[in-house]
Amino acid sequence: MEMKKAAADERPARSAEEAVERLREALHGVGITLPSLRIDPVTGAQGHPYALVDLGRCNIGVASKLAAALRVKGGDV
Repeated sequence: MEMKKAAADERPARSAEEAVERLREALHGVGITLPSLRIDPVTGAQGHPYALVDLGRCNIGVASKLAAALRVKGGDV
């Protein structure tokens, strides 16, 4: 089962909604919540297949946690 989940996470998201949900889950997994995380309302409303993801704003504590999580992962995307 873990193998199947890992493979699904490696493929590109098929929609903006899926991309946002994957990002939200991944951030939650390392203890980070971006309250403003959403699909950009302008590009999303147009139904553009590559709508932008709006990460929103966060405080210094969340920014520091995010930077630390990225460093631990080694910056792999």
